[in-house]
Amino acid sequence: MIDPIFQSDNYQLSRKLLDGAALRQEAIASNIANAETPGYHRLDVAPSFAEQLKSRMATGELASAPDSLRPTLTEDTHARTVRPDGNSVEIEHELLAMNKNSVEFEYLTEVVSNNIKQLKIAITGQGS
Repeated sequence: MIDPIFQSDNYQLSRKLLDGAALRQEAIASNIANAETPGYHRLDVAPSFAEQLKSRMATGELASAPDSLRPTLTEDTHARTVRPDGNSVEIEHELLAMNKNSVEFEYLTEVVSNNIKQLKIAITGQGS
């Protein structure tokens, strides 16, 4: 009975984007922690995650097998090494990415929470 609510494209998309935002936060934390590590290369969520997400949304396959798509971390190939020790982390870039990711995470949390609140209202017949 409640499966259609949790299998909707909007809910599944929000959930997957939330997974990506949480993993991106881990990558940013790792990047900041290793800002002074010689030879460290910046990490980020693999770009293929966004491409696969778009593709599955376009074909309508996201809701049918939501657990088969998971974000992964990979070395950021677009990050340039500006230091002689080979480290590609720029603190300013990481702080901006952290703020942007935080806003996206809050928004996505709100979207998922609203879906759950709607379910609660449907079950109890009253809002909170």
